[in-house]
Amino acid sequence: MGSTEEIFCAWSKTVEECSEEYDVSLEKGLSFQEVQKRRERYGWNELQKETGKPFWIRILEQFDDRLVHILLGAALTSFILAYWDKNEIGDEGMTAYVEPLVILLILMLNAIVRVWKESNAEMALEALKEMKSEQAKVLRDGSSIPHLPARELVPGDIVELGVGDKVPADMRIASLKTSTLRMEQSSLTGESHPVFKSTKAVLMDDCELQAKNCMVFAGTTVVNGCCTCIVVSVGMSTEVGKIQVQIQRAALEDDDTPLKKKLHEFGESLTKAIGFVCLLAWIISYKSFLSWDVVDGWPKNIRFSFGKCSYYIKISIALAVAAIPVGLPVVITMCLALGTKKMARMNAIVRKLPSIETLGCTTVICSDKTGTLTTNQMSVTQFVTLGHTMSSIQEFHVEGTTYNPTDGGILEWPAHMSVNLESLAEIAAICNDAGISSQGHRFHATGMPTEAALKVLVEKMGISSLKAMNIGNGGNVNVNHTTENGTELLVYCNQLIEKSKRLASLDFDRIRKSMGVIVGDLSGQNRLLVKGAMENVLERSAFLQLADGTIVEMDDASRELLLMKLHQMSSKGLRCLGLAYKEDLGEFNDYDGENHPAHMKLLDPANYSEIENDLIFAGVVGLRDPPREEVHEAIKDCREAGIQVMVITGDNKFTAEAVCRDIGIFYEGENLNGKSFTAKEFMELPLNKRCEVLAKPGGCVFSRAEPRHKQDIVLMLKEAGQVIAITGDGVNDAPALKLADIGIAMGIAGTEVAKEASDIVLADNNFGTIVAAVSEGRSIYNTMKAFIRHMITSNIGEITSIFITAALGMPDGFIPVQLLWLNLVIDGPPTMALCFNHSDIDIMQKPPRKSNDALINAWAFFRYMVIGTYAGLATVGIFALWFTHDSFLGIDFSADGHTLVAFSQLTSWGECPSWEGFKVSPFLAGGRKISFDYNPCDYFSHGKAKATTLSLSVLVAIELFNSLNALSEDNSFFTIPPWINPWLMLAMPVSFGLHSLILYVPFLANYFGIVPLSFSEWCLVIIVSLPVILIDEALKLIRRRMSRGHEKYKTA
Repeated sequence: MGSTEEIFCAWSKTVEECSEEYDVSLEKGLSFQEVQKRRERYGWNELQKETGKPFWIRILEQFDDRLVHILLGAALTSFILAYWDKNEIGDEGMTAYVEPLVILLILMLNAIVRVWKESNAEMALEALKEMKSEQAKVLRDGSSIPHLPARELVPGDIVELGVGDKVPADMRIASLKTSTLRMEQSSLTGESHPVFKSTKAVLMDDCELQAKNCMVFAGTTVVNGCCTCIVVSVGMSTEVGKIQVQIQRAALEDDDTPLKKKLHEFGESLTKAIGFVCLLAWIISYKSFLSWDVVDGWPKNIRFSFGKCSYYIKISIALAVAAIPVGLPVVITMCLALGTKKMARMNAIVRKLPSIETLGCTTVICSDKTGTLTTNQMSVTQFVTLGHTMSSIQEFHVEGTTYNPTDGGILEWPAHMSVNLESLAEIAAICNDAGISSQGHRFHATGMPTEAALKVLVEKMGISSLKAMNIGNGGNVNVNHTTENGTELLVYCNQLIEKSKRLASLDFDRIRKSMGVIVGDLSGQNRLLVKGAMENVLERSAFLQLADGTIVEMDDASRELLLMKLHQMSSKGLRCLGLAYKEDLGEFNDYDGENHPAHMKLLDPANYSEIENDLIFAGVVGLRDPPREEVHEAIKDCREAGIQVMVITGDNKFTAEAVCRDIGIFYEGENLNGKSFTAKEFMELPLNKRCEVLAKPGGCVFSRAEPRHKQDIVLMLKEAGQVIAITGDGVNDAPALKLADIGIAMGIAGTEVAKEASDIVLADNNFGTIVAAVSEGRSIYNTMKAFIRHMITSNIGEITSIFITAALGMPDGFIPVQLLWLNLVIDGPPTMALCFNHSDIDIMQKPPRKSNDALINAWAFFRYMVIGTYAGLATVGIFALWFTHDSFLGIDFSADGHTLVAFSQLTSWGECPSWEGFKVSPFLAGGRKISFDYNPCDYFSHGKAKATTLSLSVLVAIELFNSLNALSEDNSFFTIPPWINPWLMLAMPVSFGLHSLILYVPFLANYFGIVPLSFSEWCLVIIVSLPVILIDEALKLIRRRMSRGHEKYKTA
């Protein structure tokens, strides 16, 4: 509410002080004139709308990448080449435009796919608006307006709330119209249970949201009760509005993903390397277009050929085109998209593609507790009653963590239920407003989860007793708890409820912390049944019920015994409820309804403590939100994978610590000093101490966390160089989800705000799914390295071939359209098939890689150069062999009748016009006779079709064989056989078939400047290409031995 709100802390002031501050009467509300004045000052009660980026701008942003810049440069230079060709050879030069158009088309499609797959940050802000209530019941000028649009509220408005209402603004509770008021505010504060509210001021100006018990916040919901409130903050001044500001700021802090950084670095290095190689190739060819005579030590008669200079410039540009992995952005996008499908099958829905790879280098997972590490379903795990003496107890442990009564049972259940166990079951069933419903095999609580868990306990007590009786009689029992319409039938609860009639309810309040019901049994006797916080119920109990039903007066020893048991149960993180009853109700002994003289006493909650005294204590029940079964193993996997797990929750410190011990973040008995803090305690530490806490190995837990605390922790971790994945489901989690490297929202219970701010949504709310997703992220990174290795080695082979050709002065072996076909079409199927590589077995037993690790390290670059150099030498070698030899390794390739030349002639072919008596015989190429009657020097241009075909076919074969090397970075071809990736086995013949297509379809062969090959020529191609597998096997062996030596050194 502007500057006034910053100074005036409504939660720490009395109702009268608030009314005076906002100059409003609780009986009349604001006048319409005053409303107009305040609206001019504070504006409308709505969140600010952010203008989203237009689609075309988001498309252009996809081009802001160094690798894409290189590709755009390649397209531009290709256009220039095409223009030159058109001027030189006429319309045939138009075919060169195919290459730049294809590059531009690929880049455009890649950008559209990425924008379509990803979601922009503005959607999170739109989802926030959905949280705001659309209407409100408001008092103005003494008249009630039942359906006022919520956006018209101003500070000082008097608003009435009832059950189910969504709160339209941040408001101070002025009065309660019911004995209690409970609010569901978990989406804002992270609290796992509805919280009770009151009109009592909080005596602290600086306190947590959870502590502001006299405030209700925009977007939260009334669970039960009615109240009247004073609006204190509207629009962007509300807690939800502050979260929107935090989301906007977090979006500004959004860094590039590790993959994007690596690709940017790779693009920078590639740009420099390409520029150097192209310049070097042009410089070493200077003698072909620049010559001079040396006279008296000085150059004279300098001769320059612009035509030949242009030719070698085009060679250099072709070199640049060959060096660029044109399909890399597309294949990376495809690999990430395939990863999204895999992760979707694991119930992880990926909203932003690069986040998959980022998961692979996650070093810290900051997890919420409720619903992620736990089931978000309350269940009874232990309950206690007294035995046959005051110094003995009966203790029972309960199995099962769902609301299904047949899920688990009660361990060591007696053959006959004792009397005080019957009393405990009766209180749990009747002093209860909840129910259970089922849809198929899923069971849900209707009403308060704690009360639903008590009813499940009663059912298990009944089932266990029935089983014990049947086993004693030698029979079996089959209990069916589901009706035909899918609604859970609480058999034993209903039996107990039918024996009694509820006459009155004593609603729960925060003072006595208990709930009671007055019931009359079939004999007409009234009793009071009470359940509530163990300490409070025990304090108001004067008697105990023993196992045989005997009622004895409670003494100090028995009270201490029960308090000790309470402490033991609480130390396990159990929420303990005491159950008691009372038979002598005094004036309520004959109570029968509203017409009874004592009814007026029930209308004032202040009398409830007096009615609920001198109770007979029946027992204590321990409940908890149990950890998910698979979480313990997932935490263990994280520890083995070198990933630190931190829990940041809005719940209380004691419960959070107990859950963390349960799931293995902390060991049993571990000292939590320096590892467990409330968020407020942590933020009060000096900065260096906070950094020390976060840098310590092992787990941490931060309880009572607010949105700003989560953001601060994430920022500190990021500044320390950590890669953070954070989970969340509430509105309060959205800023941190946006700020973290990976924001993971809960799909089942998560708010739309959290989902839209996240990178990944968990469909099953399961922490184990996060760990599986991290494993998949690591696997995807390894897969990307595999196809990058394949593409780069292929491109180095092309570069080497063109470079050696230019350096030796030989005719160029490839034309740009051949290289484009090779890079996009021939390489495409194997490269895409490598996306289906299997992950290594030990992938989660290695520490996470550092986000600044090089994509291509020194050893990898050396390997690329060795393989690429061999590919280049092989292609140039077979090109030269065809011109200079008639056979190789016993394979004759002189049958076509082509003319052999000396190697010196091949490397100085530009001087051919000056050769005296040079003649070339006609020869056959693919059934076509090629003759050179007019100009024998055309033999080195038009006549090189067969040599070019052999060279291109060798390069194709080497790249296909090299794809087998990419199955594993270090494991042998014989350890990881090709059939482990069936897609690759299919892709290789597909690529070979596509290459054969352009060889044996005449118009395609003519377009690409190649000719068909004979069987013997194909044999030569295979023989020259196969060694690439053996060379890489040798390199892998060296790498494995280097790794073993490094491990032995570390061990020593």
